[in-house]
Amino acid sequence: MSKNYAMTAAKRDRAGKGIARALRREGRVPAVIYGDKKEPVKISLVANDANVEYNRGHMFTTLCDLDVEGDKHLVLARDVQLNPVTDIVEHIDFLRVSAKTKIAVDVPVHFINEEKSPGLDQKGVLNVVRYTVELVCGATDIPEQIEVNLEGKEQGDAVHISDAILPEGTKPVIDDRDFTIATIVAPRKVEEVQAEGGEAAGGEAAAESGKEEAPTEGGE
Repeated sequence: MSKNYAMTAAKRDRAGKGIARALRREGRVPAVIYGDKKEPVKISLVANDANVEYNRGHMFTTLCDLDVEGDKHLVLARDVQLNPVTDIVEHIDFLRVSAKTKIAVDVPVHFINEEKSPGLDQKGVLNVVRYTVELVCGATDIPEQIEVNLEGKEQGDAVHISDAILPEGTKPVIDDRDFTIATIVAPRKVEEVQAEGGEAAGGEAAAESGKEEAPTEGGE
């Protein structure tokens, strides 16, 4: 599990497009804290701080110690809205969490033992179907990555979730099949397999993850 990062925020009384635009002109980002059967708290963050943390690429898998005018909240970013032109952060939904909270999180995949794969040793190519796997885990024990073992894999072999080394206390959201994470293909077949794999991955039905939905704020 990664070390928590810290941010500070200020409370805000009102929501709406006009308030959101005013905050952004002041260099702040509107946000909301929800969950844990408590009332949502509307807040604003320093825009530069929010963008720095978002661009580090860890907000969805690393807990945040959020200080709201002296009140401490342990939260996890669940949704970040970006400006469609500039990719600047415009709004963040934070979920309150505790040691008892179970959540579904997309965790990066890391392949190990590539040098022990005969298929790769014979110039085969690793065709990655899933760069992340959605896991159910404790909110305070989110793994930084999962390791997937390639030892013994030949050209033509598929690498399944059963080849992954899952951290204790975690399980895949998709639990009704041994789904494919990658394949090892001959070089001449790479383009063909990648095209087919992309279509297959795009056509999979989304699994139910049990995520708690943030309250809407009228299109801020």
